[in-house]
Amino acid sequence: DKLLLVASDRISAYDSVMPNGIPDKGKILTQLSAFWFDFSSSIIENHLISANVADFPKEIRIHDDIKKVLDKRTMLTKKTDSIDVECVARGYLSGSAWKEYQQSSSVCGIKLPAGLKESAKLPEPIFTPATKAASGHDENISEKKMMDIIGQEAGAFLRDKTLEIYNRARDYADTKGIIIADTKFEFGKLGDKIILIDEILTPDSSRFWPKDGYKPGGAQPSFDKQFVRDYLISIKWDKEPPAPRLSEEVVAKTREKYLEAYKMITGRNKL
Repeated sequence: DKLLLVASDRISAYDSVMPNGIPDKGKILTQLSAFWFDFSSSIIENHLISANVADFPKEIRIHDDIKKVLDKRTMLTKKTDSIDVECVARGYLSGSAWKEYQQSSSVCGIKLPAGLKESAKLPEPIFTPATKAASGHDENISEKKMMDIIGQEAGAFLRDKTLEIYNRARDYADTKGIIIADTKFEFGKLGDKIILIDEILTPDSSRFWPKDGYKPGGAQPSFDKQFVRDYLISIKWDKEPPAPRLSEEVVAKTREKYLEAYKMITGRNKL
């Protein structure tokens, strides 16, 4: 009834895993998730039992070599039945939402004001669910389609909790100099209860932009794998596996961005 979720340092782009990873990435994602799970626990129960290896089962703690591998990059969690919908909250117009808006002035069936620019702040955050794809890209769906899949009551609960967590996290991050442009949550069923699972509010599941210098009308610099994407574009990789090895500079700069986001959000200077 419990799981150990171990975050590796691997990094992917364009649906391919790079041959070399980003040092400490798994630790950063795990510790950031643990911070946000605690932050949001008054809104909804979550699956985290502990991210401290000292709290893990004795069978793990007695092996120093295993403890060392798992330390800071592992969460002991409650095991849940997954709900096959990704819950996305968007406060800004970016990524797939921007592409869809350009074609239809709407996102996932939600009509938006005319004349918005790329990266513009939306009048109100919107909820845009997606289906979980076993491989390849997730597919954006309408709220009605989500309700058809998981039911009216569960769908309304997921929508309301997604927006509540996003709004509170966005307001907090704003005080730390970070814009959370959008983010993705996953939920699971623990008996009759729906709880928050997976990772939350990390650079891998969200768009974090520096508040300083934010200017709508184009793509924004971000605290995530953008260096990796830009590098792959610059070397004209055809996006077909196997992926090329990342340069040392790209690895170092990407690690720096992940770590900077962690420090700004948590106020901690080290992992």
